[in-house]
Amino acid sequence: MDQRVEERLLGSEDEAETRGLRWRIWDETKTMWRIAFPAILSRVTLYGIIIVTQAFIGHISALQFAAFAIVQTILVRFVSGVTLGMSSATETLCGQAFGAKQYHMMGIYLQRSWIVSTAATTVLIPAFVFATPVFTLLGEDASIAEEAEPVALGLIPVMYSTVFSATIQMFLQAQQRNFIVIWFAAVSFLLHLLLSWLFVMKLNWGLAGALGAMNVSCWSLVVAEFVYILGGWCGETWQGFSTAAFSSLWPVVKLSVSSGVMLCLELWYNSVLVLLAGYMENATVTISTFSICLSIAAWILMIGLGFLVAASVRVSNELGRGNTTAAKFAIKVVFSTATCFGLVCAVLCLLYSYQIAKLFTNSEEVDEAVSELSYLLALSVFLNMVQPVLTGVAIGAGWQSVVAFVNIGCYYLIGVPIGALLGYVAHLEVKGIWIGMICGVTSQLLALVYMTWKTNWNEQVIRASERLNRWLLKPSETLSQNGTED
Repeated sequence: MDQRVEERLLGSEDEAETRGLRWRIWDETKTMWRIAFPAILSRVTLYGIIIVTQAFIGHISALQFAAFAIVQTILVRFVSGVTLGMSSATETLCGQAFGAKQYHMMGIYLQRSWIVSTAATTVLIPAFVFATPVFTLLGEDASIAEEAEPVALGLIPVMYSTVFSATIQMFLQAQQRNFIVIWFAAVSFLLHLLLSWLFVMKLNWGLAGALGAMNVSCWSLVVAEFVYILGGWCGETWQGFSTAAFSSLWPVVKLSVSSGVMLCLELWYNSVLVLLAGYMENATVTISTFSICLSIAAWILMIGLGFLVAASVRVSNELGRGNTTAAKFAIKVVFSTATCFGLVCAVLCLLYSYQIAKLFTNSEEVDEAVSELSYLLALSVFLNMVQPVLTGVAIGAGWQSVVAFVNIGCYYLIGVPIGALLGYVAHLEVKGIWIGMICGVTSQLLALVYMTWKTNWNEQVIRASERLNRWLLKPSETLSQNGTED
């Protein structure tokens, strides 16, 4: 009888523990989606601006489509890789500051990121000004290189808009003001659809119309974000422009550079592979095919980047609070959710790759080539959904410099050589290049899994606290430097 009672008690304890775990998963899932859902929608709609532009240009001219593809995939990724990567330092600092309740520092970190990222973008803009000589020097097809220059010049304002829109989004998401980000991004996307149809289809402005619509849409987003911040809706975290933003810049520069190297090595990886594709026979078809596949994968990657934001915000917030158990649990929930989404999206790409390709071009040859690559596209889509979660963990914890070295080894010492060998030596062409890309991403994913698993999270809490305290200014100091009061 006593044994039965003991078994019942043990069973009730197990049931309570299971119920407690379910509630923890449910609570963390709700918290995650409050961050991830707005981040996903905003990134899908913002990248949709690029996709819409590419689709309209693809129905204007095959040559202009190839030119836009190579500029967007190489130059835009090159510059935005640096600026977005450097902006991820804002995500680390603002997220940890919000968790530590150092709200007044978040506006300072945002302004410092504007200074550093704008300077970096300005240094890299000559690559757009001299696009034709750059692509000619790289050995690209002469007609594509010639057509690339007007495309590149038209995208320069977009590069500067990215500096502000990306950092402000990180600033807002760190304090979980997520739905305002959705509204701004959605309105910007709808405006772009309308302007693209008007400028290209009705007014017949061609390439200039497509690029003009893109510029107006991107800058309208920036203006809306500035109105929201300066209008007083971020009272605790934005206390006005301050000369304090110019102090302690060097530590921010170092963290920003390591962040920039980490992310740009990921974005440049695809650019290198597109560059290799441009050296093959029938470069226009090859670049168009590869670009369409990468555009599809990149658009779905925006969902993965939403999970990246969720992982980064949850980890940085919990490290700022000193709660390592919650940080580790959040990682498990986000990673599991992203894996499920990755499987669903991979299956959809296997089933509908041909139909998707027809949105971008009227070329039957390109459509068939994209369809043949559907299984590689599906695998890439799955990896692009899972891998960003671990990158988000790295950003939240401030591991950018370490991950930069991991990216060099995985992408450029493993992925690119394998892609080049399979593409040129084994004559697999685009398939070979893409297999190399998948090998690089897979090796990076495994490396990040190992790093996350072996991390001493208590030590990460100490490092986060030291970083925040080192750059902390008292509220009275920031007000004094704003010039409002002493």
